Amino acid sequence: MEKQKNFWLILVLGSLTAIGPFSIDMYLPGFSAIAKDLNTTVNNVSLSLSSYFIGISAGQLLYGPLLDRFGRKKPLYIGLLVYIIASLCCVFVTDIDSFIVLRFIQAVGSCAASVAAMTMVRDLFPVKETPKVFAKLMLVLGLSPMLAPTIGGYVTADFGWHAVFIILTLMGVAILAAVKFALPSNYKPDTSISLKPKPIISNFLMVLKEPQFYTYAFTGAVAFAGLFTYVAGSPMIFMDIYKVDGKTYGWIFALLSVSFIGSSQLNSILLRKYTSEQLVRVALISQSIISVFFLVGVMNDVFNLYGIIAMFFLFLSCLGLASPNTAGLSLAPFAKNAGSASALMGAVQMILGSVASVAVGLFVKDSMTPITVILLASSTLALLILTVGKRNIKKMQDSEQFID
Repeated sequence: MEKQKNFWLILVLGSLTAIGPFSIDMYLPGFSAIAKDLNTTVNNVSLSLSSYFIGISAGQLLYGPLLDRFGRKKPLYIGLLVYIIASLCCVFVTDIDSFIVLRFIQAVGSCAASVAAMTMVRDLFPVKETPKVFAKLMLVLGLSPMLAPTIGGYVTADFGWHAVFIILTLMGVAILAAVKFALPSNYKPDTSISLKPKPIISNFLMVLKEPQFYTYAFTGAVAFAGLFTYVAGSPMIFMDIYKVDGKTYGWIFALLSVSFIGSSQLNSILLRKYTSEQLVRVALISQSIISVFFLVGVMNDVFNLYGIIAMFFLFLSCLGLASPNTAGLSLAPFAKNAGSASALMGAVQMILGSVASVAVGLFVKDSMTPITVILLASSTLALLILTVGKRNIKKMQDSEQFID
């Protein structure tokens, strides 16, 4: 009975985390059609992806304190309603500037779902179980980039890109109903939490000063920038450089999602023998090595289309192994401020993702080299942050033992 309850609980939480990826991935095959319909370029359409990432970054910092102050469900309802309205408005958009703004608003609404889901994992499950729960969420989350671009490719080809946003609107309505009737909440609103700017900033700073948080939150966020680089660049790589059609692109994207899903599920098995700390380090070292080979191969024109797909597959596998563990380790020290910690972790991740996606839009024209440079930079920087941060964690642990 308990397992069945947890299954449905994780499914609803996973659906909340899937709103963002679905909103990002489902319209990617329609970039060319959107550009043609709105009389603009594919690069300008990619700015709507960047505005989405920026909206998520800003929104997460807004929802974190609200989730702690008013409980988990009320802010979640408001966010989902904003998402539904913005998604519906995207159906009727007629110019690229309005589309970019609406995507920002859509993101602000959607991030309530992701912050609430991450926070409620901390509320509803024991600390030791959170990496395993996050890995299971990755399974639901991973289905999004598998299904979304494939569905988006067929929907765009058969019904036009506007239909994609009709589907997203209906998805928002369905998830809102699931939250209302199927998602419990054992968190009591904390009326002592102030919503004035100064206490909110102080609360975020308190979270940020925790060595375990900043080490694993920034390690995970910098590494995750590689995923945003891939997502933002993939339409240009596969459809512009390698000239595949929208449907084929959707299937390639789905195939590459298998690597992320598979490794995140392998994580649950590996945790029986290894610690989360060990798995994060091995994943980042492997990711850095793969990035070096990827860059060298691209610069020497070694890879054809299948080689590019294979290298992305390996890169995303490492990322799928690292992500559940960095998330679990980041939130482990927090109970009272789990909402703020989840929001801050997500905001850092999305800010860096925004930077990566904007860089892709600016520099990726007809070459793979800029993307592989960004992938290498994110991997090696994440490994450096992890190495330095673990020393700070050890120093704090040693000082606490000395005081005791």
